[in-house]
Amino acid sequence: MGTPFGAQSAWRQLVDLIGRRRAAPTAEAMARLGELRERVPLAVRAASARALEHAEPPVELVRLLALDEPEVAAPVLRGARLPADDWIALLPALGPRTRAVLRHRRDLDPRVEQALAGFGAADFVLPGDAAAEPAPVQAPQAPYAPSSFVSLAEAARGVPAVSEALRHANVSPGAPTGPFQISELVARIAAYQRQRDAATTDAGEAANARAESFRFETDSAGIVRWVEGVSRAPLIGLSLDLASLPGGSRVDGIAAGAFRRRAAFSHARLVVEGTSDAAGDWRISGTPAFDPVTGRFTGYRGTARRPRADEQATPAGKVPLPPDSLRQLVHELRTPTNAIAGFAEMIESELLGPVAASYRARATVIRDHARDLLAAIDDLDLAARIEGKALDLRGGQLALRPLLERISGDLAPLAELRGAAVAIDPAMSPLDIAGDERAVERLVGRLMAALVAAGGRGETIGIEARCEDAFVTVRFDRPAALAVEEDDALLAIDAEGDSAGDGAPLLGIGFALRLVRNLAIELGGSLHLGASRLTLRLPAAVTGDMGQASTN
Repeated sequence: MGTPFGAQSAWRQLVDLIGRRRAAPTAEAMARLGELRERVPLAVRAASARALEHAEPPVELVRLLALDEPEVAAPVLRGARLPADDWIALLPALGPRTRAVLRHRRDLDPRVEQALAGFGAADFVLPGDAAAEPAPVQAPQAPYAPSSFVSLAEAARGVPAVSEALRHANVSPGAPTGPFQISELVARIAAYQRQRDAATTDAGEAANARAESFRFETDSAGIVRWVEGVSRAPLIGLSLDLASLPGGSRVDGIAAGAFRRRAAFSHARLVVEGTSDAAGDWRISGTPAFDPVTGRFTGYRGTARRPRADEQATPAGKVPLPPDSLRQLVHELRTPTNAIAGFAEMIESELLGPVAASYRARATVIRDHARDLLAAIDDLDLAARIEGKALDLRGGQLALRPLLERISGDLAPLAELRGAAVAIDPAMSPLDIAGDERAVERLVGRLMAALVAAGGRGETIGIEARCEDAFVTVRFDRPAALAVEEDDALLAIDAEGDSAGDGAPLLGIGFALRLVRNLAIELGGSLHLGASRLTLRLPAAVTGDMGQASTN
């Protein structure tokens, strides 16, 4: 823990273990977290707190995180489950902003709500007016003595100008009516407060009701100008051109590429930031519109829908973990798996001394299983990065044919085991793919491995490629085992299904295909599941001087 990275790792692990009650919140552990807190960035502390959203952390950890910055305290206070006495004991230590988080909860014990009401005067006093500050609120004792919340109307009656006006009007400070106009003003203040609270509740309920579809239209510059079916504010002004979107809500390369070619597109990804009913992931489709007289491009008309379960890179039928939790799980799995593989290799190679042949054979099996498990862990990590919008892609250029030949050679033992073969079109012209080299290599490798694993005895998986519309289009023959009636059924095939067999991906062929498709979208391409072929489209490398797709 002497380095910044070590301190962050220790913080994440301690918070996760204690928060999920896998380790006791001892005084030593909590003291260690208190020491680490000042050395861990706020973003890391907030991520750890968000990872405990569905856990039930003990009161000691809740107190530690609740006394941190609001970004750290809010996720814990929104979901923690504590006895009423623990909540009441914690309330005096919280600030007005963190107590406000608890005020929005509807599952607290009535005694806790009553205790929160006792802090009303302290939480709602205006800053900068020392004379108006109430006396410090004492920590509630058992039994708790209730105190009433002071409404805005009651507070207005205590203002000297209002009291004087009521006195001149012969109206008692407690009466809401009278001949003088100030009494009507007081009544209006009270009515406004009630209406505002009701409107806030209605707005919160409306924001929580997610819309499932909407329609939109853009202008000739690709800017969304009309929306129907969801809140307009998050979408009006959104551009289909990636170049004008440095951050925030955004579309993927499919929509951007189609816009530049004035072509139709379908099932492109749209991410809307925020908390409105339009927030979250969408799949959008659009058709270009042209002026019937001049033929001039006028914009797009399109529709949007929420993604189906099979369009997410998570195993079908499973409830996905939050991306932060999944990535922590991946980190915790990878270390012991590497250790197991390392020790198995040492036994297999007899680095620790002579080993019987039977044990060496068993060590070989363990090493192979560990290698398969590490590949699955890497896929889970990649899926979590995609879902968490944390995939780090860098520009690059990769020759297609050498890549296909290298992967085909690596898969030769699997192809021999399945009795299948891979045939690369000998007439394939040299093509270069633009994109992150490691991501492209993993994408093509996972796709070919899934197809070979599904291949049957005597089957040949043909591969051909060409350059089409600034994209490298690669077509793979579809094995007979994947000849299902609908693409949804194909994407739903997982390890427990009929596709499981010798050499099958550990997480299932369906998961592998969903991962490949989502990674292709991140790279600005797509994966289409045809009746007899799978078509992968990735951006072609473009030469700067000619502006043409490279075929070198």
